[in-house]
Amino acid sequence: MATNFNALRENRKSSFDKLTSELDKLNQPAAGQNNPNNDERYWKPDIDKSGNGYAVIRFLPAPTDEDVPFVKIWDHGFQGPGGWYIEKSLTTFNKADPASEYNSKLWATGIESNKTLVRNQKRRLSFYSNIYVVKDPNRPQNEGKVFLYKYGKRIFDKINEAMHPQFEGEVKINPFDMWEGANLKLKIRKLDGYPNYDKSEFDSKGPLVQDDDELEAIWKKEYSLQELLDPKHFKSYEELKARLEKAIGIASESTSSGGGFSSREDDHEQAFAVPQKAAPAKEAPKAAAPWDDDEDEDLSFFKKLASD
Repeated sequence: MATNFNALRENRKSSFDKLTSELDKLNQPAAGQNNPNNDERYWKPDIDKSGNGYAVIRFLPAPTDEDVPFVKIWDHGFQGPGGWYIEKSLTTFNKADPASEYNSKLWATGIESNKTLVRNQKRRLSFYSNIYVVKDPNRPQNEGKVFLYKYGKRIFDKINEAMHPQFEGEVKINPFDMWEGANLKLKIRKLDGYPNYDKSEFDSKGPLVQDDDELEAIWKKEYSLQELLDPKHFKSYEELKARLEKAIGIASESTSSGGGFSSREDDHEQAFAVPQKAAPAKEAPKAAAPWDDDEDEDLSFFKKLASD
């Protein structure tokens, strides 16, 4: 981790290696959010009525005393018979989480209606980084400022591809490098009813600005990323369980009575009783998840849990 600006510049090679290592970990199959709304630390691209948007941003290196320029957080967001369930997932810390346990039980039944519920309720992975806004056509007052930026797998894939080019002639880029990184042109279009980021691309390599003193001033304005992982921002297992029970429309009962969670306080294998046959009347009403992009997790996580 860099403790001063000179160290940040001199240790770019080791920082690149550490970042590559972190990316490699994330690219392995998984074994197992902070809400930016109304938080002035966060930046979000504007989208017009037709679903299109454009901006230019620059990802920044890890903040002072931190090793990696991003953190990842799992969350759930879906509407059940009892209302919305929008919560950060404890699987962020590889801990038991009520929504994931419930989904794994649903999937294990093999009932197609239950699998449909899982697809609507599955967790989503989001990434958080510091960025510098280069161009914001709709809000030029944001240009030249540092913000936190929450993004999904599509943008993360763009970063990964820049760091691991697949074709001859492509230049390897560390998007988080202030000297030899590159600006990201965010190009957003509406596809199948959702914002799509596939057309986004990195520009050519070059310094964010030419003056090192200005670069240092930008770096010192970054926000802590590790603070976003502070347990105080996550509800406890019991709190999440209660909120989930309300959302899916059941009362908390012992498993012996046929529903709800087990009454054993320390048993994190406890899970909801799930329907063993199709029951359309109890399925969650169809509603779009309140995500700002089209990213979500595939079903491998639940398939693995169901087979355990």
